[in-house]
Amino acid sequence: MKKPILKTPPANLSRRRFVEGLVAGGALAGTGLWTTSAWAATSPGQPAVLSGTDFALDLIEAPVNFTGTPRMATTVNGQVSGPLLRWREGDRVTLRVKNRMPVSGSIHWHGILLPSPMDGVPGLSYNGIAPGETYVYQFDVRQAGTYWYHSHTRFQEQTGMYGPIIIEPREPAPFAYDRDYVVMLSDWTDENPEEVFEHLKQMSDYYNYIRPTAGDLVRQAEKEGWAKALSTRATWDKMRMSPRDLSDVSGATYTYLTNGVTPAGNWTGLFKPGEKVRLRFINGSSMTYFDVRIPGLKMTVVAADGQYVHPVSIDEFRIGVAETYDVIVEPTGDRAYTIFSQAIDRSGYALATLATRQGMRDAVPKLDPVPMLTMADMGMSMAGMSGMDMGGKGGMDMGGMHGMNMAGINGMKASDMKGMDMSGAQKNPPPPNDAQGGDVPVKHHAPAEYGAGNTVRAQEVSTRLDDPGAGLRDNGRRVLTYADLHTVGGALDPRDPTREIELHLTGNMDRYMWSFNGQKFSDSEPLLFHYGERLRIVLVNDTMMNHPIHMHGMWSEVESPDAAFQVRKHTVSVAPGHRITYRVSANARGKWAYHCHLLYHMEAGMFRAIVVA
Repeated sequence: MKKPILKTPPANLSRRRFVEGLVAGGALAGTGLWTTSAWAATSPGQPAVLSGTDFALDLIEAPVNFTGTPRMATTVNGQVSGPLLRWREGDRVTLRVKNRMPVSGSIHWHGILLPSPMDGVPGLSYNGIAPGETYVYQFDVRQAGTYWYHSHTRFQEQTGMYGPIIIEPREPAPFAYDRDYVVMLSDWTDENPEEVFEHLKQMSDYYNYIRPTAGDLVRQAEKEGWAKALSTRATWDKMRMSPRDLSDVSGATYTYLTNGVTPAGNWTGLFKPGEKVRLRFINGSSMTYFDVRIPGLKMTVVAADGQYVHPVSIDEFRIGVAETYDVIVEPTGDRAYTIFSQAIDRSGYALATLATRQGMRDAVPKLDPVPMLTMADMGMSMAGMSGMDMGGKGGMDMGGMHGMNMAGINGMKASDMKGMDMSGAQKNPPPPNDAQGGDVPVKHHAPAEYGAGNTVRAQEVSTRLDDPGAGLRDNGRRVLTYADLHTVGGALDPRDPTREIELHLTGNMDRYMWSFNGQKFSDSEPLLFHYGERLRIVLVNDTMMNHPIHMHGMWSEVESPDAAFQVRKHTVSVAPGHRITYRVSANARGKWAYHCHLLYHMEAGMFRAIVVA
């Protein structure tokens, strides 16, 4: 039976009047609630565009209606998504952000290199913007490309406070195109996000309606044989985990949007046959990974997180929360193409169209089968699960393991665990000296990983960057992976790292606690970066979910498995059961945020402060 979804407005907006009849963001243009200094006209097929060097933005509550039920959103200038900001590399921009809401707010410029006080994170950069106050951001624009902005205050991002940024380069791009569009993906819920969070705290799978079925078992048995299929199913059941635990919040409550438009609204970008169209994909959602494709069109990826990459032709890509990808497509004919962005758990999709005329549509693809995680995705050795850490040594909370019966897992005995390192004292071995990578044992876990904040410790993880992830493997399409991405020009800093910091992505689903190294933010100390040093960050994902990890203020230069420079990013997605490394130049003094960009994970504790001094 479907669980009830509460339909109440956000608590802090409960006194607001709801307005009926507005759709797709409910823009309030013309109400005179904000002043203008750099407004530009709305261009066809795009949100309102602001360009120049001096901007006036208003944080304001606005009525929206995406589902037939009027709701209030927290917005920038009354729009969902907010206005497109166009800057130019080398300019000094001034953004006067006035808070017209009854609660504190903030704006963070995601992926932008700037001084710490301009970063927009309450508690680290500044105190936030109080009701009625104006905060003036001013900084030099030192980069070009596709970025975005969003609130960093509680759940305002979930209720609509986000928008795109395009920074025009001083030098021409190394590729040609005739027109470009922002394609900003997001997820909207009519629920109060505070209630969503409370539901997750009470029952982490509250929104997960895609449990494995008997039919799934039959299909698995046809591939692997009944003995293995039944054994695997028994293992998941004993762990009280689901191989379909792909996303905490799903289409059970989300409506997925493209540029603030529902699938029914069908946002449309126009083209002339034979044109090269640049699509700037931004995942501005709170919790949703999307798998994106345009049936009938190849996509050439030319930039990742705003940085040029050597072109790579693909059919499909997975975009983590907060990541951006720029692609070039070359539509032909007098026809329409569907931009199909299905949620990773296949619980819904965002939809848009490229067409030669408004009103045209192409067929909408069926959702792909719901992915099934494997034991390898859980960081377990497939050899009889011998790599799995279930010892509970060091005060491990066995209750957090969902009542797991150790003896019942494939006949595992205490003697089977002799080879495992439970001390947490031994460092990881280096990754395989192979550009493709492979599986490596994990021998180091922080002491706090044995506490209440964590329930599973991976013992064997993959270093491969060419794994497209659950649901995209062997699907017959050419799928983008990090192994395909090579930043044009190479690393910004040629120095080798002189220090290494290893962090494990951890959690306790029973309590809906998320953390680094088993420590939630409120219990942790800041990470100290010495100003000027070159660091290597090692991330090991002990959990069964993807985590998009965002470092503010500095680039994350992802390495290949053999430690060569690969791609420069501001948000690095780490798949379940994977280990990934990147280099950081600590060249920005101040306090910075470092966190999972899944909004409810961040609020539940997967957040650290970085101090560069």
